Amino acid sequence: MFTNTSFESIAKTMKDNAAKFNPAASQEAFKPVMEQFKAWGDLAQKQAQVAQAAVAETVESFKSIKEPKAAFEALKASAEHGVALASQNLKDVAALGFVQFQTSIDALQKAHPAPEAFASVAKGLKDAATTAENALESAMKNGTAALQKARNA
Repeated sequence: MFTNTSFESIAKTMKDNAAKFNPAASQEAFKPVMEQFKAWGDLAQKQAQVAQAAVAETVESFKSIKEPKAAFEALKASAEHGVALASQNLKDVAALGFVQFQTSIDALQKAHPAPEAFASVAKGLKDAATTAENALESAMKNGTAALQKARNA
């Protein structure tokens, strides 16, 4: 009696398809993933440089301070700048994430065996992402307004 184990099945599939493997096609298919990683790396590098410059600016501003009130004002300005940077960083991260999500949905639809059948699912996913992006943007605006109100109080 013949029995086929999972390992034998996998080995047979690999052997049957080994000749079909195309390294160049695999690299081409992997390019979008590498581009997305590069975009995240570039964003992280940009944000780190801006944060480093802000810290250096704050340190410089504290070097010339002689009185407590000026130190408090410099600290307050630094905190406000930090909140603005964090807010901008969050916006940038969210924007990149949403763009990459939309791009991934497009690629999935293009690669789908029946793209027209997947179109309504893709539209639903894209609409949900847009709704989430708008909700995040609204929350950020409300948070900024609350901070402004607290600062002016």
